[in-house]
Amino acid sequence: MPASPRRATLATVAASAGVSVATVSKVLNGRSDVAPATRSLVEALLRQHDYVAPSPRRGEVAGLGSVELQFDADLNAYSTEIIQGAVAAAAEAGVGVVVSIRRADRTAAWARGLAAAGRRALIAVTSELTTGQLAALARARLPLVLIDPLNLPRTRVTSIGSTNFAGGLAATQHLLSLGHRRIAYVGGPAAAACNQARLHGYRAAMEAEGTPVLPGYVQTGHFRYHDGVTGGAAVLDLPRAPTAIFAASDETALGIMEAARARGLRIPEDLSIVGFDDTQIAQMASPPLTTVRQPLREMGGVALRTALRLAAGERIDSHHVELATGLVVRGSTAAVAPA
Repeated sequence: MPASPRRATLATVAASAGVSVATVSKVLNGRSDVAPATRSLVEALLRQHDYVAPSPRRGEVAGLGSVELQFDADLNAYSTEIIQGAVAAAAEAGVGVVVSIRRADRTAAWARGLAAAGRRALIAVTSELTTGQLAALARARLPLVLIDPLNLPRTRVTSIGSTNFAGGLAATQHLLSLGHRRIAYVGGPAAAACNQARLHGYRAAMEAEGTPVLPGYVQTGHFRYHDGVTGGAAVLDLPRAPTAIFAASDETALGIMEAARARGLRIPEDLSIVGFDDTQIAQMASPPLTTVRQPLREMGGVALRTALRLAAGERIDSHHVELATGLVVRGSTAAVAPA
């Protein structure tokens, strides 16, 4: 029986490139202090040698290494909640959490670099991953867990989310129960799975009540404050402006509040607003924000524990987990003002 080919090591790649092992490690870790020509050479040799970072033995994961928690954009109140949940779960498991912002070049070298740096798994938050990037992670033997993914790849990927449809339904039903009929929706990216579910919940509630969604009443964005300012302005400047707005995030809701104040509207006397997430800024808003609680800390914890189970080679019961949402009524909603 022929001997199995020897697995390439950092030393193997370094010798082929004529550089030090430290330089190869820098390339794998995405360090900037490597000359472009050297980086290109090392990356080419990593591919040529089909280098894969050593994996821990079965059962070692719980007490060793770290998990990469990667976000697609600058951190905000939503991110903080997920980080706190993941860090708490990691502390219980005896592993570290490395928080990062997504690099533009998610290449095979990026995936190998994570593995070489001792990452046992990757948790990607509100990310959009291509099949090529998923394949690169698989080749690096790096388990992946998604939180609120922007797209759902056709291949089977483990993801953690919340009952977004039910949350959108509850938010809109609350506004309808207060007598509002002109209700707008200012959401996230049109293609994002979580945004689509919230929007479908909003539409389902409106349809069940026999209330039409007027032209221009649905706006998209990226769940950020400035999206609330621009989306709020767009709907409030319509000839038939809404008396209530459901925002797909708390941050978006605060932007809508600013757009309303700039137009001399009082909240909730002239305009009711419901957010989504129930982050700390919902309680700090003026008035305090009625919102849909998304269990973000729990989602971070579940994602971390699931990632470690995958890294240990364990089977998981479900590749998609949804945690329950719930409406939290505060001061930003009131009965519709009489005409």
